[in-house]
Amino acid sequence: MVQVAVAGRPEYSTSGEKAREEKKVAVHGAATVRFDHRHGETRLATLYHHDPLRVLMPTPRRDDLPIAVLATTSGGMVGGDRLDIDLSAGPGARALITTQAAEKVYRSTGADCRIDTRLAVEEGGWLEWMPQEAIVFEGSRLRRLTRIELSGDARVVAGEMLVFGRAAFGETVTRGLIRDAWEVARDGRLVWADALHLDDDIAEALVHPAGFGGAAACATLLHAAPDASRHLDAVRVLAEPLEGARIGATALDGLLIVRILGGEARAVRRAYAALWSGLRAEAAGLPTRLPRLWEV
Repeated sequence: MVQVAVAGRPEYSTSGEKAREEKKVAVHGAATVRFDHRHGETRLATLYHHDPLRVLMPTPRRDDLPIAVLATTSGGMVGGDRLDIDLSAGPGARALITTQAAEKVYRSTGADCRIDTRLAVEEGGWLEWMPQEAIVFEGSRLRRLTRIELSGDARVVAGEMLVFGRAAFGETVTRGLIRDAWEVARDGRLVWADALHLDDDIAEALVHPAGFGGAAACATLLHAAPDASRHLDAVRVLAEPLEGARIGATALDGLLIVRILGGEARAVRRAYAALWSGLRAEAAGLPTRLPRLWEV
């Protein structure tokens, strides 16, 4: 049986970023998706979403995993907005979860936006969390935490990508808040924690050679598995032909961590997608391809 719940949206009127800021109306979206392995296959077990988050369940590609897609119906986030995302795979379940489009984080008059994502994978499970990029606008304030909780030999591939401003509008990000944090725990023990924190005047950190070196975007790709380090050389081989991005990979304590920086967001996205699709094939024997939404 699949548990499905949909919550309504608070009543308010808005005509975009400016109106939302002026009215100081914050939204609190939530989504819960769980897959279980039953009767020889992975099936959706729990589905809940609350505006402005929606969960879509497209038909998966042939020979690929069941897929869920998260969509933000508000068109983006402004100061005070919050998204809580809870994704899980039960024992032996294997699934892929992605997002419909890039997340936009608009200018804030002071309050922070929050995106808290929890991934929980149980014994023998495999879960992929590959959202599309988050675009932070000039003056935006974003706090994002991705927490991964693993049991036994559970495995996960997860990633996040940040784009600094709207290049098509000639926008650069000089002020605001960007806090992007990760936590990974296995069997209740914290094995890795990492945080990027840029606050107030962030222009120097983005352009300084010891910082981001003028990068327009960055991404983190993480594979957690007991044998994750075994795939380090393969990932480095995959990275060699990728142009327009600087890529570093390292392995430690059941983790394979890949960092990507690039002067153009498209180059970072291409590298992020290529490494993800190659890693899923290397680590789990899955097709070397992207969800259809990534090809739109």
